[in-house]
Amino acid sequence: MAANPPGQAFPNKARVAILAELEKERRRLIQTQSINTPGASISLSRPSLKEFRDNAEQQHIAAQQKAALQHAHAHSSGFFITQDSSFGNLILPVLPRLEPES
Repeated sequence: MAANPPGQAFPNKARVAILAELEKERRRLIQTQSINTPGASISLSRPSLKEFRDNAEQQHIAAQQKAALQHAHAHSSGFFITQDSSFGNLILPVLPRLEPES
């Protein structure tokens, strides 16, 4: 095999210098990240899209519950409460307990 021509040696040296510089930068970034506190990332400082959607959905459900409760009280002689239901009901009727007649 032929030896590298003199012009070929310079790109190899440049490549080694660039790789060494990249390695230094990588180590510096890793060290900087390890110094930072574990819970102080940018994703925690701003609410995520999922958290934003969940909050908006909760506010929407609360508004629906309030509207349903006002409607039920205005158009019914019964009494209703707001409560989370596994069946998706926004309001639940409250039935009074009647004392047994003696």
